[in-house]
Amino acid sequence: QVQLVESGGGLVQPGESLRLSCAASGNIFSIGDMGWFRQAPGTQREQRELVAATKVGETRVYADSVKGRFTVSRDQANNALYLQMNNLKPEDTAVYYCRAQSWRTGENYWGQGTQVTVSS
Repeated sequence: QVQLVESGGGLVQPGESLRLSCAASGNIFSIGDMGWFRQAPGTQREQRELVAATKVGETRVYADSVKGRFTVSRDQANNALYLQMNNLKPEDTAVYYCRAQSWRTGENYWGQGTQVTVSS
């Protein structure tokens, strides 16, 4: 089992920045890819991750809406995943979830989410 705990969310104004963190514990040696998803108010969690980082630190930005603004990074030594969000917009308001996937079984593990609200 893998446990994930997100932190760093909050209320910010448009144009400001936030850095989200995801701390992994438990069977960390089974973790392969990690990524960030989000769920906007009144919607289901997006099926495709916003950004991802592989076990060896390669990163991908999948969502066009965040390209150039969001950056993902992974700290293998500290079993952590980060999401740097710049130039935040009201449409970025959502609960942000960290996901880790087992490279052995493909099983997905999720954190409890952290709320990000962008409002003036």
